Amino acid sequence: MAAGDVVNVPPEYGLGPIEVTAITEDGVELAAPLTGSGFGVAGCAGGGGVSSAGGGGVELRCDEGPPATINDVMSLEVVEIGEASAVLRIEPAG
Repeated sequence: MAAGDVVNVPPEYGLGPIEVTAITEDGVELAAPLTGSGFGVAGCAGGGGVSSAGGGGVELRCDEGPPATINDVMSLEVVEIGEASAVLRIEPAG
């Protein structure tokens, strides 16, 4: 994926379309609207962070490494970071 790319995820993940907002040597930055009543993330490699994007959305940054668990139902892994693109693996948690 490259900056500007968007991936739709199942509604049960509690997120709308996830957009790649930036790719740096330090990680991948993502933004998504919230469709559920809350948001939680655990295990983002490299000390990734989460902040409010305003208007009911979140921004998330993760480095390469073990997958993060989002809303206890979605697994997000940054598999590889290239110069202008990254390989992400998004699947059900568990």
